Amino acid sequence: MADTLQELQELVVRFRDERDWEQFHTPKDLVLGLQVEAAELAELFLWRASEQTAEDFEQAEFRDRLQDELADVQTFLLYLAQAAGVDLAAAVRAKLKKNAAKYPVEKARGSARKYDQLN
Repeated sequence: MADTLQELQELVVRFRDERDWEQFHTPKDLVLGLQVEAAELAELFLWRASEQTAEDFEQAEFRDRLQDELADVQTFLLYLAQAAGVDLAAAVRAKLKKNAAKYPVEKARGSARKYDQLN
């Protein structure tokens, strides 16, 4: 069982390597695969009202499909990070720090405005 992001990345890379698929995992193809998987995730929500989505979350079949698509997106993201030598956990922490400076709580709380439009 993988408990950390690093362990999860090692798990998916091992899965890939056992099948000799790294040869197909160029950065371009990983980005395209990530886009395809993100589109499949988005398709679950296409043309659905917010109320319907809330109901969908309670349905086992929908949740199974959602979990599968989320896992596919995460897997491609982990493959891409590994290929690029990016520590994804460190990258997320660094991005949160940048966003905290752009979106200070006192200005951004409860607002959907972009950072350059906050007063």
